[in-house]
Amino acid sequence: MGQAGLYTDFFGLTERPFTLLPDPDFLFWSVQHTRAFAVLEYGVTSRAPITVISGEVGAGKTTLVHALLDRMSENATIGLISNAQGGRGELLQWIVSALSLPLDPMASYVATFNALQEFVVREYAAGRRVVLIIDEAQNLSLEGLEELRMLTNINSHKDELLQLILVGQPELRDMISRPEMRQFAQRVAANYHLARLDAKAVEAYVRHRMKRAGGTGEEFTKQACDRIAAATRGIPRLINQLADLALVYAFAGDEKLVMSSTVDQVLNDGVFFAGDLPDDPGPAGSGADGVPRRDALRDSGPAPGAEIAPFRKPR
Repeated sequence: MGQAGLYTDFFGLTERPFTLLPDPDFLFWSVQHTRAFAVLEYGVTSRAPITVISGEVGAGKTTLVHALLDRMSENATIGLISNAQGGRGELLQWIVSALSLPLDPMASYVATFNALQEFVVREYAAGRRVVLIIDEAQNLSLEGLEELRMLTNINSHKDELLQLILVGQPELRDMISRPEMRQFAQRVAANYHLARLDAKAVEAYVRHRMKRAGGTGEEFTKQACDRIAAATRGIPRLINQLADLALVYAFAGDEKLVMSSTVDQVLNDGVFFAGDLPDDPGPAGSGADGVPRRDALRDSGPAPGAEIAPFRKPR
C-alpha cells in the first residue's frame, strides 16, 4: 500500500506529517527549541570551545543539528560524527574521517594528531573555522571526553581553531558534571537542555505538523492532543509515533476527526510502544521551570534570535 493509500488522501495531506526521521522542514519552534537553537548559533559565532545540547531520546536534538547545518554557508568546515565510540586513538580516527582527511590506519597517534592540527591551522589561515559536531555524545567514555578537551588546546592564542558541539542524552550532562571532569566543564561556554513539551506545546506541535503536511491543523481535537501529551510525556518522537497511529485508526474508522477516544483505542490495542519513559520534573524550559540543574553545567547562551555568521559547508 502506497503512502497516499494509507491516510494522506483521506485527510487531504501532501505527505505524512508524523514520520520518525529528523526533518528540519517540519521543525516546530517551541520556546525551548528556539532557545536551544540560539545557543547553538551563539556557540558557533562566539567561537565557544565546547557547546553542549542535551535532551531525552526523541526530544528533537538531531533535528536542531540539521537545521543548523542548513543555515551554514561557506566559511566553515564541518565534521559530523553520528555515534562515535571508543577511547583514546579511536576517537581521533573518527574525527579525522569526519573531516575527510586521509586516514592511515598504521600511523601513530602523534602523527594522526599532527595531521589534524596542521589541517585546522590551514583552515584558519584560509579564513575558515572548523566545527566538529558529535551526536549521541553520551556514548563517549570519560577518556574520550578528555581527549576532546585536549583538542580545544589547538588555538591561535586569540581564537579557537577547533570548535566542538556535543549533542546527547541527559547522561552526557551527568558525565560532564562529575568532579573529575571539571576541566572539561570549564571549557563548556554554551549549553542547553531540552526538556519535554508541556500539553499546550504538544497541541501546537501537532497542529503545526498537520498544517505543514497540507492539512488544516484542526484534524485533532484538543482532548486528543491532551491525551497524546499525557501518553508521550511531551517527547516529540513519541508524539509523532502516537499521532501517526491515531491518524491510521481514524482513517480505518472513516472518521475525519481524531478524538481522544481514537487515541485511547491505539493505546488500548498495545500498538504504541513508548518504552521506559523518563521522569521529568517539569515542563519545557530551563532552570526554575523544570530542567534539572547541575553545579558544573548550567544552561547558558544568548537571548533568542542571535544572529549567525556565514559558514562554509563540508567539501
